[in-house]
Amino acid sequence: MRKALTILVAAVAAATAFAPPVLAEPSLRWGTCDGLDVPGLQCTVVDVPLDHRNPDGPQIEIALSRLASKNPEQRRGVLLTNPGGPGGAGLDFPGGLVDLGLPQGVLDTYDIIGFDPRGVGRSTPVTCDLTPEQQLRGNIPPYAHNAADVVKQAKKAKGVAEQCAKSETAHMLPFTSTAATARDMDLIRGKLGEDKLSFLGYSYGTHLGAVYTTLFPDRSDRIVLDSSLVPAGLDREASRLFGLGMQKRFPDFAAFAAARPEYGLGITPEAVTAKFYELSDRLDQAPVQGIDGSTFRLLTFGGLYRDSRFPTLAASWQALDTNQPLPPTATEAAEPDLDNVVSSHLHVICNDNRWPRSIGTYVHDTAVDRERHPLFGGAGANIRPCAFWSTEPAEAPVRVGDRGPSNVLLVQNTNDPATPLAGAQKMHQALGDRSRMVTAEQTGHGAYLIGANQCLNDAVTTYLTTGERPADDLVCS
Repeated sequence: MRKALTILVAAVAAATAFAPPVLAEPSLRWGTCDGLDVPGLQCTVVDVPLDHRNPDGPQIEIALSRLASKNPEQRRGVLLTNPGGPGGAGLDFPGGLVDLGLPQGVLDTYDIIGFDPRGVGRSTPVTCDLTPEQQLRGNIPPYAHNAADVVKQAKKAKGVAEQCAKSETAHMLPFTSTAATARDMDLIRGKLGEDKLSFLGYSYGTHLGAVYTTLFPDRSDRIVLDSSLVPAGLDREASRLFGLGMQKRFPDFAAFAAARPEYGLGITPEAVTAKFYELSDRLDQAPVQGIDGSTFRLLTFGGLYRDSRFPTLAASWQALDTNQPLPPTATEAAEPDLDNVVSSHLHVICNDNRWPRSIGTYVHDTAVDRERHPLFGGAGANIRPCAFWSTEPAEAPVRVGDRGPSNVLLVQNTNDPATPLAGAQKMHQALGDRSRMVTAEQTGHGAYLIGANQCLNDAVTTYLTTGERPADDLVCS
């Protein structure tokens, strides 16, 4: 999520020195997936080195799942998947793709593989022993209205960083990164008995896929990156792009609410926008049901991911405006224990990039972004625990590059609140002629199967099943 302060570069030659032999030898035993209600899904666990520089040293577990192809004549290989994050579990994601309508041709062509990345879920997990309040603020900092807010957040962020450094899993801090997860993926490839792997990743998964195919270009088959981050991943640049994304996406919700006067939020988009600022300020002064202005902004940001969330978002605004109970779906996400989700998120983003140590940098950037993107810029630019991280990553972050076969397909919505088009264009530029890009003129976060643009959906399905990509970049209206 940020840039000028990013990127320790790992040379490709040095990076591939970690690489295990290409020889693939299937060595897995599959069983049932306890607690996952996905028909046909099988699960197993594989051991990988905690430190890939020491393959015979301490091992950790990676939980894998598989929806096996039932068409041996059409089966090409394996399609590893990632739903986003970092910190997101992916063990049940093959089932999620089926629910989204993954075409039968893709299911016939591949064994669909899900996995919880290192540090996450049923893989060997990490913790920072976060309180519920820290969990709520863990992924995105609160909105900073002024320098004093940044200083206040800095104290809290430093406390979280110190907790991570003192936790029972602190020994995993240097080894929980995108580069390490990409190396896990290559070990998984070998244990699955495949010489190459294909990949479908959304959001943060685009960075993971880009790092994998940079490290292992000759072991990459068909790579699809959906809703791309900037090449450095969830760095400071990408974080600040949240402000741009929300500013461009918010008018869609404002139009939705204005067309439905029953919500009482205004009868014009301008009135709805004014209501946003009014509610934010009012909740800053007097929180309602535990929702302050920063949480309200975050709730609104999440509600912009899909048009289908607009009714719940509008009802939540109405409830906060009139001090009525929130809709159940508006508070469900806050109920689970998110310590592992947020802790693993922090491990990865703090290891993947260098973050500014100076609080003054964040004071400056929040002031700039509040002016440019007043809806959310003061949150995306605010300080995170990474500014106080106490360990160095075991492996330098990988710089995504253009060396390798032309086998990457980027797909992107034009109006994405979380990973705006501007970031995907930078990813495309970094991959160079390795990539082609399909852009759909549609809204929301996530394009393939999530959006209704048939042109984009067909382009991805065709590539996964036949290997044919558009000859040139394509815009789907």
